[in-house]
Amino acid sequence: MGLFSNQFSNVVEWNETREGILFYKWQNQEIKKGSKLIIRPGQDAIFLYNGVVEGIFEDEGSYDIESDIIPFLTTLKSFKFGFNTPLRAEVLFINTKELLVKWGTKNAINLPAPGLPGGMPIRAFGTFNCKIMEHMVVIDKLAGIRQTYTVDDVKERIIASLDQLLMSWIAKEGRDMFNLQADARSIAKGIESDLDMDMRKLGIGITDFTIESFSYPEEIKKMQEKAAAQSMVGDMNKYNQMAAADGMSRGHGGGGIASDMVNVQMGMAIGQQMVNQMNQSGGMSGNGAGMNRPSAGMPNGAGPKFCPNCGTPTSGMKFCGNCGNQLL
Repeated sequence: MGLFSNQFSNVVEWNETREGILFYKWQNQEIKKGSKLIIRPGQDAIFLYNGVVEGIFEDEGSYDIESDIIPFLTTLKSFKFGFNTPLRAEVLFINTKELLVKWGTKNAINLPAPGLPGGMPIRAFGTFNCKIMEHMVVIDKLAGIRQTYTVDDVKERIIASLDQLLMSWIAKEGRDMFNLQADARSIAKGIESDLDMDMRKLGIGITDFTIESFSYPEEIKKMQEKAAAQSMVGDMNKYNQMAAADGMSRGHGGGGIASDMVNVQMGMAIGQQMVNQMNQSGGMSGNGAGMNRPSAGMPNGAGPKFCPNCGTPTSGMKFCGNCGNQLL
């Protein structure tokens, strides 16, 4: 691309040396006899003459302007190149690809939250996709005064309205302010719809909008970590109870050492509970320690029927077969 001397033709093209450009206007240059138009993949070319659209070309390739392009232009079909009659026209190259843009709130957004008079300040981060949807709207709204339009321009417009949109969609349906990530998808879809409606006025569509994360103040993060730790402790207690019950249900038919240990622990606990109940019902004399002595009505020297330490039946033995406690 470039301006050559009168006797040489030129090439009308757009080398996308810079990323993130939605359209580029080739302008104020003379198109001479023998000039070529090059349309690359992901590009459309729109010819404008005196500010009026003459033709839109969407197929990629290399074209001779005099023979392949001019015969299809609206008012320039009969234009003849002469030695001193170059064509002065503008060519608008449209980027037809979908572009990905990262976004983040500039400042913290104060959301109303219970117990926080000043609101809870949060930030949000994510991505959005955009692409040109309506060529004629872009020409009418943007190309007349801009030579290029970039994703940074789109991002600036979106960020300007994002704070209000976030507050509006977060406030819907009484969402949990301390767990917004759970509703991130539905919030993002609502914002995408509003942004797309706004950007369509410029001929640009927002094809996707995502919220990757919400950022809370450090105080809120510490509270969340503490709550998670407490929840984990509760879950571990439940897990241990279930594991013990599962071990009991298997009996002695298997389970290995771990299962046997659970059975012993559960047996000791049940035995101790039985002893406590018997003591409470008055079935044993004294404070329970008297079980080491002969009970009333028992033959002299007879021991207790249950071990006072673990609750295992004694069967008249002098020592408990389970825990080894002396019975006589």
